Amino acid sequence: MTDNAVVPRTSLTLLGTGAMGTALARAWLAAGHEVTVWNRTPARAQALAAEGAVVAPSAAEAVATNRLVIVCLLDDASVGDALDGAGLAGRDLVNLTTGTPGEGRTRAAWAEARGARFLDGGIMAVPPMIGVADSGGYVFYSGSPELFEEHRDTLAIPAGTRYVGADPGFAALHDVALLSAMSGMFAGLTHAFALIRPEDISPKDFAPLLADWLTAMAPAVHQTADQLESGDYTRNVVSNLAMQAAGNATLLRTAEEQRVSPELLTPYMELMERRLAQGHGDEDGTGMVELLDLRAD
Repeated sequence: MTDNAVVPRTSLTLLGTGAMGTALARAWLAAGHEVTVWNRTPARAQALAAEGAVVAPSAAEAVATNRLVIVCLLDDASVGDALDGAGLAGRDLVNLTTGTPGEGRTRAAWAEARGARFLDGGIMAVPPMIGVADSGGYVFYSGSPELFEEHRDTLAIPAGTRYVGADPGFAALHDVALLSAMSGMFAGLTHAFALIRPEDISPKDFAPLLADWLTAMAPAVHQTADQLESGDYTRNVVSNLAMQAAGNATLLRTAEEQRVSPELLTPYMELMERRLAQGHGDEDGTGMVELLDLRAD
């Protein structure tokens, strides 16, 4: 994060004081910024008033107070509701509400039609990581490059910043892609713990082994990226798809012996079998990306 001591004090507005919004507001307040906040339920913003924030009676009045307006609400629909009737002309609107790439692009066009510059954001952190140096948290930003450059230092106070392009949908796309990968990892570790649960194996003893194994496998993302860019899915393959598919039988038999449902594994295994049936046994799993691409249908 940026050294707060050299960041010009910027007055800003924050719409939304849930757990994440409150954490963001506290980070800016701690850095000496003037922060105006609004929340649909006013009582939820009062704690920030005691810490120096100004609580606006309406979203429109909060927006009118400052050029830089940060939005951190429940969903895209709530963003539209909150900003309905607010004067956005000349405002710099930064939307940190979780959404889809399509929603980011549509909201950008909506904001620009009302005279505002727009930046969409995807927060890669949980509230306790916000405002904490070296927490590892950061925010993807996409949209107006001029807006990002002007407010980069202010935006970097709660968490690191990573600008990923002028396309307003790219922040959400990066966000959801990483979260999707995380979901797959969690599916795997859930299945792993389910396998050992019936036995005299301490989960706490098993956990470091699992963490180390996942860490050791993580560099595979670089090989996948290399193969996708080269178009050669057989490049530097160590364990090919035919070998992996053959090994699935052991995973399934073990799940059966341990009386564990294989439902977290079987969708991926079915993709492997489909790719193998197409004659790609000499690849690794990269080619399965093509099976998920519905544009080819």
